[in-house]
Amino acid sequence: MSADLHCHTKLSDSSMGIDDLIVLAQKRGITTIAITDRDCQAGTVRGKIIGERRGITVIPGVEISAYDSKHDKYVEIICYLSDSPDRLEGLCHRNIVARKKASQLMTLKIARKYPITPELVLKCATGSTAVFEQHIMHALLECGLTDKIYGELYHELFSPESPENVLVKVSYPEPAEVIEAIHEAGGIAVFAHPGSIESLDIIEELIPKGLDGVEVWNPANDAELEHKLLELAKKNSLLTVGGTDFKGMYSQSPISVGEYSTPEASVKALMGYKAKMKKKKAATENK
Repeated sequence: MSADLHCHTKLSDSSMGIDDLIVLAQKRGITTIAITDRDCQAGTVRGKIIGERRGITVIPGVEISAYDSKHDKYVEIICYLSDSPDRLEGLCHRNIVARKKASQLMTLKIARKYPITPELVLKCATGSTAVFEQHIMHALLECGLTDKIYGELYHELFSPESPENVLVKVSYPEPAEVIEAIHEAGGIAVFAHPGSIESLDIIEELIPKGLDGVEVWNPANDAELEHKLLELAKKNSLLTVGGTDFKGMYSQSPISVGEYSTPEASVKALMGYKAKMKKKKAATENK
């Protein structure tokens, strides 16, 4: 079983629609994917239906934005296999509204420096539930102001280290709140792409707060970090998953579906995790 459990669609910050994503997975021989759009669950039902037609298993998911105030870092927690996804809608909606407000302010700042318009940015974001940095860069690319999504101009505008950055702080819930909400919705909470930030301390602090797993195999994780994450997962009985964080042409480097994947044993562990936890809880209560 070849499984890429971290894929985005045009509903959030990818350039590729659900149909094309599933066809791509089929063409590449990937039998299982998870659609994990950021703060958006709208694609999971359609993805499952299209996947069944194509012989692809589509696991429902959503990547929920969070902000760790103690460490001053943005993190993402992926929810897999939620029993009651509607219980996450309020949280996702609040995150989308917060992101939209921040994106509007960033777009206005950039429009003062470069000849783009908010209307063009919105056009580039057509189909998405919010405006992401990639959509703003797409608008700049359309205007001939850069030749790539990620490059010097992206660094100037969106890197915290850049004195010219236009970043606006977004108000997201704490990671522990997100984990609690995921569990209330009957989902599984997994820490996404730890290598994108220095996050081992954050992961260790979230384990006693209910974190269920960690994304081990991901383009943001180097071999050393993979080893540390596997050791941490083994020590704390955490689930391990893997995926490309696929975003089509909005990916930070050339990568296609399935280039990072989840081993079959880990997929089976994920799929049977909730039943295992129920048995464990029942055994504890009967003692």
